[in-house]
Amino acid sequence: VANPLVATVFPQNRTHYLNILHASWPLGMVVGAVASYALGHLGFGWKGQLAFYLVPTAAYAIMFMGQSFPKSEAAAKGTSFGDMLKDVGILGAAVASYLIAIFLGNVIGNPNIGYIVGGLIMVAVGVLTRFSIGSIILFILFVTHALVGAVELGTDGWIEAITGNLFTADQGKILFIWTSLIMFALRFCTEFIEKKLGISPIGLLLLSSALAFVGLQLASGMTSVVGDRFPRSGAVAMSIMGGIGMLSAGLLGGPGLGYAKDRFTAENLPAQIVEANKAEKPSTFLFLKPVTAVDGAKLEAAKKAGDQGTIEQKKIVWANQQGDRATLKADSYIPLTMAGIYLLLLLYFKSIGGYRAVKIEEQS
Repeated sequence: VANPLVATVFPQNRTHYLNILHASWPLGMVVGAVASYALGHLGFGWKGQLAFYLVPTAAYAIMFMGQSFPKSEAAAKGTSFGDMLKDVGILGAAVASYLIAIFLGNVIGNPNIGYIVGGLIMVAVGVLTRFSIGSIILFILFVTHALVGAVELGTDGWIEAITGNLFTADQGKILFIWTSLIMFALRFCTEFIEKKLGISPIGLLLLSSALAFVGLQLASGMTSVVGDRFPRSGAVAMSIMGGIGMLSAGLLGGPGLGYAKDRFTAENLPAQIVEANKAEKPSTFLFLKPVTAVDGAKLEAAKKAGDQGTIEQKKIVWANQQGDRATLKADSYIPLTMAGIYLLLLLYFKSIGGYRAVKIEEQS
């Protein structure tokens, strides 16, 4: 809801204000990390710390009480819901339906039911849009945003566990707060980058993806593009894109990194040690070959043993650290792929006269 709302309120400067909105994410991580550290030392358990979520929730309730929300550009023009979905079309629905199918299959325990529901969603979108294929550019943005969700949210979910094996607890907290502060600060620089340096939103995405690749090897502006280029579908497409990112994080990013960590850890251990310390179930991810994972309880026991551990336990801890490093390197190829996609989009927009915002009348 927040993305299309901000895009509607600030139609002439979407990129800048959407990035300010998204700056609340890293700021929240900084405040949350500091608050958790302080509350933990004061004796608050995790349930007590989690209860503090009610404070901003109550504040939002008071702020929005009695407020009316502006209509999107398409809704103000009287565009029907079916017409709003035309740019999404069958192609865009296929991306969302696939992720929904995986999610429902995991929840229900029957993948076939998930795929049936996903197929029905595609049919429904087809009927509403009179079976419009949809925009190829928007389809590419949806796929790329799935990669964004996997590399951003998925990495966020795993980074503490990974850095916890490579750094001390205090070093890990400092690193987390520092990187979140950098992310927060750079969110406010997008207007300067776009207006003063002349870098379009697509160019900014390309640069960010390339830097992310380099950064992960050594260790969100897509919504504005949708609002600029697809005003007829803006609010709906942004909401779908947000859902794709969240689903991708939970279904692809987190599980994918977990699978990679298990695989790389096992590859750094002799087969007999893996066999003697294997988990009850193999680690799996989508269609990739299952791998034998090290049992989590035995890994924790090896970590706690430290210098007093056996040779086998020390090898397990070492292999786990190597697995963490290899996982970050493998993860870096996702933003590299994204950079390639953004480069192609940048060249496409150059070929049609440059990137610019489209008016809804031009899509009619």
